[in-house]
Parts: sequence; C-alpha cells; structure tokens
Amino acid sequence: MVQDIKVVTDKVQKEAQCFSRLREEIHKVIVGQEHLVTRLIMALLVDGHILLEGVPGLAKTMSVATLAKALDTGFQRIQFTPDLLPADLLGTQVYNPKSGDFSTKKGPLFSNIILADEINRAPAKVQSALLEAMQERRITIAGTTHILPSPFLVMATQNPIEQEGTYPLPEAQVDRFTFKVEITYPDRADELKIMDRMAMAEEIPVNAVLSPEDIFRARKVIRDIYVDDKVKKYIVDIVAASRTPEDYQLDLKRLIMYGASPRATIYLNVASRANAFMSGRGFVTPEDVKAIAEDVLRHRLIVTYEAEAEELRSTDIIQRIFDKIEVP
Repeated sequence: MVQDIKVVTDKVQKEAQCFSRLREEIHKVIVGQEHLVTRLIMALLVDGHILLEGVPGLAKTMSVATLAKALDTGFQRIQFTPDLLPADLLGTQVYNPKSGDFSTKKGPLFSNIILADEINRAPAKVQSALLEAMQERRITIAGTTHILPSPFLVMATQNPIEQEGTYPLPEAQVDRFTFKVEITYPDRADELKIMDRMAMAEEIPVNAVLSPEDIFRARKVIRDIYVDDKVKKYIVDIVAASRTPEDYQLDLKRLIMYGASPRATIYLNVASRANAFMSGRGFVTPEDVKAIAEDVLRHRLIVTYEAEAEELRSTDIIQRIFDKIEVP
C-alpha cells in the first residue's frame, strides 16, 4: 500500500504542474482571490459545477472568463434575464419550409465552459432547463437526447444583496453545484495592485495552457488517490450529523430544517481528493476534508427560521459539527 501511494504521489506531482501553470495564467488578470481561483480549478478537476456569490465588482465574471481563456475548450457566456426562455439555453427545432423537415438548432449550453452570469435573474422554468444538463450532461430537445461535450461545467454567479428582479434558485438545482463560494472584498495591498493593473484599460493577453486531454488525465490520477476507510467514515459522520444531530450528541435539531444530501458525501470525497492533488499528495487526510467542507456543505444544509432569528448561518452549524465529530 505504501508503495502504491508513492506511485500515485509521483503521478500527482507530475500532473499538478499543468495546473500550476493554469493558476499563473489566471493570475495575470486576477489579483489575489486565491480561494476563488483554487475552487475554480477544483471544479475543473472534479467535473463539478460552481456557484459564485458576492457583491458586484469582485471579479466573479472576469475570473470565469479568464479561466475559460486559459483552457483550450469551448466557452459560452449566458446573461440570465427575467425574459429568458428554456429554448434560449437548450436550443429548439427549426422548420425548413423548402424541405418540409425540422432541424435542431443547438443552444449555447452545447459548449464546455458555461458562464451563467447572474443566474438568479431567470425564473424557475429556465432554471429547470439546466437540471438535466448539470446532472446527466445531456439535453433533450423534441424527444431527442443530445450528449453534451466533455468537459462540461456550469460556473454561475449571483449577487446576494439585490432582491428586485431576482428569483431564488430551486433547491434541486443548488444541490447540483459541487461548490458554493462566497467571495469577499480584497485587502488593501491587493486592491492597490488591482487599481494599478486595471486602471490602464489595456487588455491583458491570456494564453491557453491546458487542453481537455490534460484535464482528463488529471481526473484519472485523482480517482487513484487513496482515501482510508477511517476518512470515509469521517465524511459520512459529518453528513449524517447534519441530518440527525441528536445521534452525535449535538443540540442542533431545532436549527436544521434539512440536512445535506448524499451528493454532499460524494463531493466531500472527490473534492478532498482534488485538494490532496493540489497539495501534491497521493492520499487524503482529514485536513483535506476540513479544507473544502464549507464550500461543499454551505448550500446543502438548510437552516430553520429559529436559526436565522439567532443570526446563525449554515457555516456556523457546519463548524459546530466539525468541532464535535472525532477526527480520525
């Protein structure tokens, strides 16, 4: 087993070099925001979707667009608006009067990297159109199923402070996002760099440094990263404690409306592997689980009105769970 882990670690360190170059390319444009950039790369590694939440002006859209430029893949930016229709995303059947036949006109979702900008500005029927694409990586138009290209990632942004003209995302859709990342203001040193870099109004060239083959090869290595049975049990205990906290001597039942779904267990596992990959290790530690837990769980744990009255967020409850569950 030790020998196997060493072999995997060697593969990890070799493949991780490509993603170090990807990070450097993104930072040509994006100043600071290390947590955001790391999670964007992780979403790519685990074949997952990511929801970015933050006030305007924090480079959410620019970060995703820069990532797309640094990849040799397709990219589509979709501006979500209240008058958007499902066909505007998926595509539709077009009638040809000369031949009398219908042909399929594919929508912008038929690409690799999808930037769903201000995703919460579209109504529920449009959000529902994303469900099949995000989970099954396919789209059905007029009874015909079309397989989406690979890799396929939805990277969405939303503004948490503006309520007018927005719609809450359905829980079924939110649960399909591997990560939900809350973005904060840069510090003074980074903001000075941002001002110097962006005030010149010159476009900064970004080169494509990663191909789909590089991504698929890294994903294969990540699948080989070792996760001990004790770490797996630790992950299951964390998720189970969000559903039945009384089983773990946690007084949280009144604060939790719904616990995390089984997707949380799956994504804690794969994201922990990705964190180990980015740290150059061929095995997962409990610290990897802790490092990614908030971004995996914050949107899957629904708090009660009582918790909101006490000004408790899902992240506060997640922290209480981690404080209680024994680390292997």
